[in-house]
Amino acid sequence: MDKTPSFGVIGGGSWATAIVKMLCENLEKVNWYMRSVYAVEHIKKQDHNPNYLSSVEFDVNQLNLSNDINEVVEASDYIIFAIPSAFLKRELDNLRIPLKDKIVFSAIKGIVPESSLIVGEHFNQYFEVPMENIGVLTGPCHAEEVALERLSYLTVACQDEKKAEIVAGYLGSDYITCKISDDVIGTEYAAVLKNIYAIAAGIAHGLGYGDNFQSVLMSNAIREMKKFIKKVHKMKRNINDSAYLGDLLVTGYSIFSRNRMFGNMIGKGYTVKSAQMEMSMIAEGYYATESAYKINKAKKAKTPIINAVYAILYEGKNPKKVFNKLVDKLD
Repeated sequence: MDKTPSFGVIGGGSWATAIVKMLCENLEKVNWYMRSVYAVEHIKKQDHNPNYLSSVEFDVNQLNLSNDINEVVEASDYIIFAIPSAFLKRELDNLRIPLKDKIVFSAIKGIVPESSLIVGEHFNQYFEVPMENIGVLTGPCHAEEVALERLSYLTVACQDEKKAEIVAGYLGSDYITCKISDDVIGTEYAAVLKNIYAIAAGIAHGLGYGDNFQSVLMSNAIREMKKFIKKVHKMKRNINDSAYLGDLLVTGYSIFSRNRMFGNMIGKGYTVKSAQMEMSMIAEGYYATESAYKINKAKKAKTPIINAVYAILYEGKNPKKVFNKLVDKLD
């Protein structure tokens, strides 16, 4: 019988907490790195994360908790990163254990600002992790619904199908259904881009646009996503699959979507800084907008929605005026 692989989760936020919950359904022990010493000690004493998904109770005997990233990486065969992309480099700067012999999965929905690469490519180029040992976890799946044990779907993407199946097997349960994909780069870019489109949906809502316009915005967004991803990684894919369209829809419409919430605040007149201060969680789409805009300068896909969000967030353009122009570019 094959040895049960060891799993480590890097991150202390809602998505990391949800992933640990999923793994605990199938594993006797899960290694979990959290930066906050307070959070680690709180979970050990109170059985729940004090800051995120606090309704989820853990059996602490199943957890190997540590605020030392090296301890968790060294103890794990499979490592799932679930921290905001803007903070990834800061965490990795503390890493002394080589990653090149580990199997690394990213649950990060963002581009690494320092390298302008999606997370999988960043691990490949800077940490010598072979592409066949790199995978991606994408939705459509909100951490809050995992906490409530509502039926949810995950896409597990990896070039090595066996590794994808192993990860899917340990994440799946009666309320989590996993699908396998070999489109590692495409699904990761989709996870990045959908956050930008969710910000656009939020801005539209904040400006007073209704459901009729939102449906047009989302249908244009999936076509724009298809064009962008085709430019960066051309392969056969069905853009209507759950990893692309499904993830876009849940992020664009859900009350749990922090990117939609962020956009809604911008549409209502908040500045970027004030909206960020108001929110207790990171809106990955803010950072993704700048990275996607810069990447597309070379790729030259037609992306009016991304361009509009960039103009509002990074050029200080008036949201109402930008959307008045955007509506003429949609069909």
